[in-house]
Amino acid sequence: METAERFRAAVEKRDLTALDDLFTEDIRLYSPVKFTPFEGKAAVLGLFGVLVRTLEDLRYLGHLEGAVETTADGTEAPTVILPFRATVNGKEIHGIDQLQFDGNGRVKEFTVMVRPQSAVHALGEAVLAGLIADGLAG
Repeated sequence: METAERFRAAVEKRDLTALDDLFTEDIRLYSPVKFTPFEGKAAVLGLFGVLVRTLEDLRYLGHLEGAVETTADGTEAPTVILPFRATVNGKEIHGIDQLQFDGNGRVKEFTVMVRPQSAVHALGEAVLAGLIADGLAG
């Protein structure tokens, strides 16, 4: 799917402007470190601003395509899963980004899954510190 490749390129280049064009206004991002989703383009782009500074040596390993039921409304949506590896504060992270698309090919729902638990913890601490530093969390 073309949007997934554009997403991957934007993340790898740390290009937030390119990401802005790929997200719906009401995008939801489900994080491995927060129970409730980040909602809306501004919140998700703010989070990505922190993530591109926090995730070291981020590399995508491939992609899988299909269709998966969304969390928000239970409808089936075209979906791409991007496995990745990265490092945060010396901890290696294995994860996947699951992108689900609307009828126009823009990302409407985004889920991140990360392992192992020590990496989830390191990522949560680093992201929270970044959100606080950017004035996006208190």
